[in-house]
Amino acid sequence: MKNKIALEEHFAIDLTIDQSKIYSQPVVWERLKSNLLDIEQQRLERMDEGGTAFSILSLNSPGIQGIPNVKEAIDVSRRANDILAEHIARHPTKLGGFAALPMQDAEAAARELERCVKTLGFHGFMVNGFSQVGNPETVEYYDAPHFFDFWKNANALGKPFYLHPRDPLPSRAPIYDGFPWLTAATWAFTMETSTHALRLMSSGLFDRNPNLQMILGHLGECIPFNIWRIDNIVAKAPRGIPCKRALGDYFRENVHVTTSGNFRTPSLLSTMLEVSSDRILYAVDYLRSFLMELTAKTYRSLKSPVAVEARRPNRSRNNLALGEIALGLIR
Repeated sequence: MKNKIALEEHFAIDLTIDQSKIYSQPVVWERLKSNLLDIEQQRLERMDEGGTAFSILSLNSPGIQGIPNVKEAIDVSRRANDILAEHIARHPTKLGGFAALPMQDAEAAARELERCVKTLGFHGFMVNGFSQVGNPETVEYYDAPHFFDFWKNANALGKPFYLHPRDPLPSRAPIYDGFPWLTAATWAFTMETSTHALRLMSSGLFDRNPNLQMILGHLGECIPFNIWRIDNIVAKAPRGIPCKRALGDYFRENVHVTTSGNFRTPSLLSTMLEVSSDRILYAVDYLRSFLMELTAKTYRSLKSPVAVEARRPNRSRNNLALGEIALGLIR
């Protein structure tokens, strides 16, 4: 399948590349490092091989969110966004960008987002989970009241945000002690990100900003498979939940999910049945060059009637046809 639009494709700059080393085996680190730093050579070649026509790039995780010093976070975010904009300017028909934001300072983040959208032409922003603020052990999640104005400004710009995973701090998640194989993308990423997303949905964020759109990767970070149970329990025991509607309503109206890094056909079909194909977008989760072709092969192989229907080219600008880019998300 050709002409796919990929939404979770990472890059790094010199100031953030070492953050990704922990997620790599030493024997392949130099290759992965090269892949993340390269934007205009082998990345474009892999896109062509996998049938990806357009990639929206975003800074590696935890990126800006892992820089506790507020001034440094502001400076590095601006540098990363400027570097990305330079690459996009050389390949405007192939590359787009999600802004990296210094969420350690909500006002600075709002200003940088406006600059990235209005001046640099970015398609929205990505936040890599919670931000460390002031010191490595102090974290902030974005449902806090001092972010209300930030979200109001983001909503007014009409662009989506991508909530991307990061590991919880070891001091806040002792359940992983002695079980490092359950951290990162194996399990901890999903649990951390799904909980953060549920916090945002249940906090009233989408009541205050009904047009705001959130994107979750990895087929929705397990939420599609649990949303009925979540709503069923909350209806019986709301325990002061402040949002006005069922969480499933927000999930189906204010959230899109991508295929990034989750290439299992039964999981895809289950997600389609829960949220419809119009809410599912294509992504690779670019870190390793083979993934683009692997992802393309995965979705070419789908045989069920619902998958065939969702894959029809005239259903979507995405042309994997896992749902159209609803509400003009990347315009």
